[in-house]
Amino acid sequence: MKVIFEEELLMEKSMAKVITHPDEKSHWDSIQEAICQSETKLVVINAKNNRNVQIELSSVVAIESEDRLCCVRVITGERYLLNKRLKFVEQDLGSSHFVKINNQTIINTRCISEFSSTDHARIQVDLNDGSSYFVSRFYIKNFRGKLS
Repeated sequence: MKVIFEEELLMEKSMAKVITHPDEKSHWDSIQEAICQSETKLVVINAKNNRNVQIELSSVVAIESEDRLCCVRVITGERYLLNKRLKFVEQDLGSSHFVKINNQTIINTRCISEFSSTDHARIQVDLNDGSSYFVSRFYIKNFRGKLS
C-alpha cells in the first residue's frame, strides 16, 4: 500500500482525512481503529539528565506553569519539564481531556477522582495521584463544559 500525505489549510488541526479506493471500504474500520489507538506523545525534558523523553499524553496528570517553562506531572509521580509557556501548551493539546483550571494549571479530566465546592466560588479538584487543585471562578464555565 502506498501512503500519500497532503496538507489542507482549511482543515481543523485535530482532523485527518483518509482517501481510499472504493474496493478498500471493508478496511475502513480497521484503519480508523489503528489511527485512533495511536497514542499521542509529548516530548519533555528529564531534569535529572537534561535529555528529551517521549511520554504518552494519557499518562499526564497535570501541567503547571513555572515562569517560561512548564512542569509536567505524570501518573507515576515523575516530573518533567516542557520548554513552553502554558498558553502555548494549551493550544497544542487541543484535547478534550485537558482543561485549564486556573492561570497556572492544566489538568487531565480522566484523572479526576472527586471535586467539591470551597469558599470564594471555587471548586477543589482531587486527582487520582492524591494531589488537589482549586478551579478559579473564571474557569468554572470552561471546566463544566469539558466534564459534560
